[in-house]
Amino acid sequence: MIKQQTIAVHTQGRGSYDITSKVDTVISESGAQTGLCHLFIQHTSASLILCENADPTVRKDLDAFMARLVPDGDAIFRHTAEGDDDMPAHIRTILTHSSLSIPISHGRCGLGTWQGVYLWEHRTHPHHRQVTITVQSE
Repeated sequence: MIKQQTIAVHTQGRGSYDITSKVDTVISESGAQTGLCHLFIQHTSASLILCENADPTVRKDLDAFMARLVPDGDAIFRHTAEGDDDMPAHIRTILTHSSLSIPISHGRCGLGTWQGVYLWEHRTHPHHRQVTITVQSE
């Protein structure tokens, strides 16, 4: 069985947004107990990550690291059509993930104790993001 659904995630600007429960809902509605869940974000300036879900400072530290690695407004960037965060957002997406594959166990994401699924918004302004979730099972 293969089922596919696209979910909307509305961001408030740069940061990480926990979508684990939305993914679990799609899996539950599919009826799959064991299988594979594939997620794909349909954007070039936001990404998907597996990250610690217990301590939010982990995600804040990731934001701080990425800001140091790929700063907004760097003079080397020529692609600035949508602002100083435009090209840095594209680079941040390329350095992270546009898709994830997660096992399905007992009808939900087969994640570790401290793992969560996050959409990582790399733009500074709010955006409407789309994530396609494909559930595969027997």
